Amino acid sequence: MGSDKPAGLLRRAFRGLAGDREQQDAEVLRDFAQDCGARSITGCHDREMVTLFGTLRTITFSPRGGVPALEGELYDGTGTVKLIWLGRRKIAGIHPGSELIASGRIGVVDGDRVMFNPRYELRPQAAHG
Repeated sequence: MGSDKPAGLLRRAFRGLAGDREQQDAEVLRDFAQDCGARSITGCHDREMVTLFGTLRTITFSPRGGVPALEGELYDGTGTVKLIWLGRRKIAGIHPGSELIASGRIGVVDGDRVMFNPRYELRPQAAHG
């Protein structure tokens, strides 16, 4: 069987003629996540070990119980997960717009997906571009 990459590229090209830019960006994220073996965020369940790929939409410093905590919202084209690095005020390369692969255990807190102290790999901005 051949790769789905050419079909995905053609599909995006045709949709790009009349499609919405946000939808196109979400589709690119979903395609790249699939290519690198990542799960979709919306398909993740509480307490599951997962690998995710997406773009950081926001980064905030938000101490938790007196402990420094850096929080980022990761978006993969299907949904979001809050990545929380405890004991960190900042991390080189982690900023809004960064693309990364994150691995760890998903938790669900008040209906929101969270991942504490995920392992991560920063991706070059033009990785799927």
